This record gives sequence, C-alpha cells and structure tokens, in this order.
Amino acid sequence: MNPYMKTKQFIYLVPLLCLCWMSFEAQEDSSNFIVVLDAGHGGKDPGRPTNYGYKEKDIALDIVLRVGKNLENLPGIKVVYTRTTDVFLELRERAAIANRTDADLFISVHCNAHHSQAYGTETYVLGLHRNDSNFRVAQQENEVIFLEDNYEKNYEGFDPNSPESMIGLTLMQEDYLDQSILLARYIQDDFTNRLQRKNRGVKQAGFWVLHNTYMPSVLIETGFITNRSEGDYLNSSVGKRQISKSITDAVLKYKSSLKPSSDVTNSTTDISDTANLVENITFKVQIAAGKKRLAAKPYNFKGLKEVMREKVGKVYRYFYGQTSSYEIIKKLRAEAVSKGYSSAFIVAYKNGLKVPLDDVVNSSLN
Repeated sequence: MNPYMKTKQFIYLVPLLCLCWMSFEAQEDSSNFIVVLDAGHGGKDPGRPTNYGYKEKDIALDIVLRVGKNLENLPGIKVVYTRTTDVFLELRERAAIANRTDADLFISVHCNAHHSQAYGTETYVLGLHRNDSNFRVAQQENEVIFLEDNYEKNYEGFDPNSPESMIGLTLMQEDYLDQSILLARYIQDDFTNRLQRKNRGVKQAGFWVLHNTYMPSVLIETGFITNRSEGDYLNSSVGKRQISKSITDAVLKYKSSLKPSSDVTNSTTDISDTANLVENITFKVQIAAGKKRLAAKPYNFKGLKEVMREKVGKVYRYFYGQTSSYEIIKKLRAEAVSKGYSSAFIVAYKNGLKVPLDDVVNSSLN
C-alpha cells in the first residue's frame, strides 16, 4: 500500500459498562436479525476534503439510509442507525449503539480519499496494522477524537500518534473474524461482479469501532471521492442506489449463510413436556462464563437457540434453556454437551434466587 494512502478508516471506543451487583438481561427476540448501520462522519466532521465539492458525510448517510430502507421492507430484519441526520456523533458512541441493541451485524460506510486518482472499493475487518503505512492511515482517522469534548477522559489516555496505543488493542473481535470476513467478501464480490467496480480487496486494520463491537463488523470504503469519475458516481442517485443494493444483497446472502443445518437445531427435546415439574424451581444449563458480553444468538453458541445471558459483577454467564422439569433439563444438558460444551452443568433457581442443585434434587425429587 502506498505510504501516503489516505484510505478512510474509523476507530471508536465503547464506554465502560457500569458494574451492577446483578442484572438479568432478557433474551432478545431471536426472530429479528438486527443490523446496525453507521454513516461515517457527520456534523462538524465532514470527512476527507475533495476538490470537487463532494462531502463524504452526505454520501455515506444517503447510502446508509437507502440500505436501511431496503432491509426494513423485509420480514424478520430490524435496522438501527447510528445517525439519520447530519449530526456529529462521538466515535465511542457508534460501537456502543451496536452493543446496546445486541446487533447481529455492524456496518460502517465511508468514502476513500487519496492525493492521486486512485479508485476502487475495499472492505475492512479488524486486524492490527502490519506496516507503517497502515499505521499512518489509522493515525489520520484516530485524530478525529480531538474534535470531541473530554476526549482525554473518554479515551483513557489513547494517543492517536502512538504506535503503542494501537498495538495495545486486544483482539476482542477474533471470535467474529471469520464471519466478518465472510460478509466483507460478499460485499466486495457484489461490487465487483454486478457493478463492475475495481476490487481493492478485503483488508484488515486496527479500528476501535470493530474491536469494540461484539458482533461481526465491517467498514466499507465505497470508492474514492478524490477521483473525479468515481466521485461523480458516488455522488449520483444511480451510484448511491446501486451501492446500497449491493450492500443489501450481501447482508441477505450473509444472513442466509447463518441458517443452522438440521444437525444443530434443538430437535430432540420437547421442552413443553410437563412431566416431573418442580414447584417454584427453574432449572438452567450453564454453558459458558466470562467477562465478554456476547449476543445470545445461535451463531455464537454452536447453533443452540435457547440461550440466555446473566451478569453477576463483572462476569457474564450463559445458559441454555430453562424449565421446571428436571428430566427435561438433563436432556438439554446432554444436547449442550453434544454440541461441544463438555463442561456444561445444571443450576437451579428458586423464586429467582440461585439455590444448591443438590438440595433441590434431594428434597423435591426423592
């Protein structure tokens, strides 16, 4: 990559989650596939300058609104926008919006800029910069945090000019990298095969916005507004319509790829069975625990559908299924083990409070 490339890349920070003594978070409606659409820049941040009068913030917003309209017309899809008007949005808030909604996808839309007549599309997923030019690219976009009030506090000492700050990013998105790459490829393929755009490839860079979202996430560079021909196309109604259609089709193709096959659906247990119910007791199968807040979606849990999330202090616990039948919960545990959760175990709650499983089994089932 040219060391002076001014490819647009955004880095954001998610605010710290407040610590609660305990909060049980209801499982989201798994029938909705939630897509968060992020129009880059906005308000006092217009994006990279161009000599042709194009404004990146306006083009990105127009494309995002068109993608959203396309998706909102389809059943089972919910669209959330980081912005719908020309407003300045703090970088750290963009990923936070996606996380608060337990989104299935996060898509950030931008335009490229360069001192030459470079052209073409590229889509980014998370990855630490691998050379000096990648660092300089990210460095340019990191500096937008200086437009924000209280950036020293909000970004906790992050220095856009320091390579150490970038290296310090931990790869939280590693869990979603394969899925992010898959979506990025679908986007680039549609741009190339249907729209005949120059394919600059699927790339990786160290974006905080991608690092801090806990779902598959991509950043799309729709073209170069500093290229006269491509800038004209991006700024036209035809160009915006075609680009938004390609992104829409890629999202739908990705969504279809997530449909679980018959061997990962919960088909062996009838959880409506009322046999051996224990009064005032709810059994659950704990399958995982950790500090990472994951969306309770089947693709995060090897196809298991009945997954719920509970937070105790700094730790999130993930449970598969809930029932008052001890026989059913044993079957659910067996299913979890068969999907790879070999350490899954049964827990019991009485009137909402956790109680020793042995006490319940000994007193109620004997």
